[in-house]
Amino acid sequence: MASAAILVGGRATRYGGLDKSALVVDGRPILTRQLSELATVADDILLVGGPPRVCNVAVCRWVADRVPDTGPLSGLSTALEFARSDVLVLLACDMPFVTAAFLKYLLDLTDAADLVIPRTRRGYHPLCAAYTRRCEPVVRRRLQEGRLALTGLLDELRVWPVETGDLERFGDADRLLTNVNTPTDFSELEASLGHKL
Repeated sequence: MASAAILVGGRATRYGGLDKSALVVDGRPILTRQLSELATVADDILLVGGPPRVCNVAVCRWVADRVPDTGPLSGLSTALEFARSDVLVLLACDMPFVTAAFLKYLLDLTDAADLVIPRTRRGYHPLCAAYTRRCEPVVRRRLQEGRLALTGLLDELRVWPVETGDLERFGDADRLLTNVNTPTDFSELEASLGHKL
């Protein structure tokens, strides 16, 4: 098994500061959906950042972001520090359609790389990727240097890109990696599911 971390401490400025993990998609909050999938591939799940939370999944615990207001790189650094496993799958809290099978696939590839990351026509997806403990020194140093872009890690780590063809083994790649950044994104997602707001 592995560790997993959901970054729940973002400011969600493009969504008016609302907790995007609480958005209901097809009858269930995104966070509930994610926890359900993660519980089958990880025996250690972290909710990183934001206010303290109680989690209804036995293997889930909340940890404070060690360097608040420095974006997802700090969340990743915190997750790697507190993870009980040497492999960690990292998720943004606004991705409703990730599946256990897909996340397990990412984790299974970590023997061959420091970072296993999806890559589509939209680019790399570092907030739905598998990281190993070998990433920790690089992540920590870049955080200390104020070089906060997650994609900057790609230049310093052994990376295994998971291309669209492989992603589509798990369904439509765009749907699988959908995230909800804005109210418009959420409206479009609801419309795609046939729901009226």
